Amino acid sequence: MACGRLCVYIMWESIRRRSVELFRGSLQALGHTFDSKLDEDWKTWKSQHEKQYTEEEEIHRRKIWEDNVRYIEQHNLEYSMGKHTFTMGTNEFTDLTNKEFSERMTGSLPFEAVKSTEEAIDEDIEFVEDKGNDDDLSNAPVDWRTKGVVTPVKSQGACNSYWAFSATGAIEGQWKLKHGNLVSLSEQNLVDCDPQSDGCTCGTKPFAFEYVIANNGIESEQSYPYTAVKGNCRFQKQNVAATIKSFTYVKQNEAALQQAVQKIGPISVTIIASDSFQNYKQGIYYDSAPKKTIIHSMLVVGYGAEKNTNYWLVKNSWGTNWGENGYIRMSKDRGNNCEIASYAIYPTV
Repeated sequence: MACGRLCVYIMWESIRRRSVELFRGSLQALGHTFDSKLDEDWKTWKSQHEKQYTEEEEIHRRKIWEDNVRYIEQHNLEYSMGKHTFTMGTNEFTDLTNKEFSERMTGSLPFEAVKSTEEAIDEDIEFVEDKGNDDDLSNAPVDWRTKGVVTPVKSQGACNSYWAFSATGAIEGQWKLKHGNLVSLSEQNLVDCDPQSDGCTCGTKPFAFEYVIANNGIESEQSYPYTAVKGNCRFQKQNVAATIKSFTYVKQNEAALQQAVQKIGPISVTIIASDSFQNYKQGIYYDSAPKKTIIHSMLVVGYGAEKNTNYWLVKNSWGTNWGENGYIRMSKDRGNNCEIASYAIYPTV
């Protein structure tokens, strides 16, 4: 006898329930007990971020995800009690441990830190310094996005190329301010061709600028699109979209950084933060944790204040689903939190 629609539904429902039972049985056998109240949230999160796993990997990732969800919920509870100035939320990285996230999405600092410190105190190095005259600094908010000198938020994907995005962002801003046209520049050009950096493994803003100077330019994102994988260098001179002459370090304090952002434009920075940075969602990020594990380069595009709390407006390279549509507001004038003013630099077009 033919099986009607109700019959088919009953069959599939039976198969689904049996699959769930087998899955939970395998979890118990492995010593895992998941929170059943989070089942629908897990499915929704996987769908939203297009996550697909093998059965074994799903068990591992679900456990990490649940741990992160509990951490986020605890943080947000403390936020509601006035203990924090920012909230956290799930994003595409919530199935990663802090160690995995740090290895995949952020980098290392030693060379850039030493180079920045040494050159900033050299009498011959060009740098922007705090001249000690507060009259030169306006407390009015600055947002270079409103001036049309900031390209849309990009995503570095599963490639540790944060350094390239920070560098191109600064060049894009200076090119627009001098020549009047905003061009999205090619991070892939840097990932594939910069001989001093290591593609998707590591790199620095000074290395990127040095490459563009030596190479007599960088291509546009349109002519040299991003792939998130290091490949053979395919640079073509006829496709150069922007050039720079030199680059300048900013004196290592927030007053000097404010002066640079106000008078020069978007500035490349490197920050040192704790694990909470991974799942930042909204608000003014202040990191009081003593242990810092995340080293990351971004682009300061402005500054402002909310309820008498000053902040830096910073563009990230993790897509628009992270933070405030791809941006983060980081605490300003609170002891150089996350060392945001310690490794600031910008190119000269």
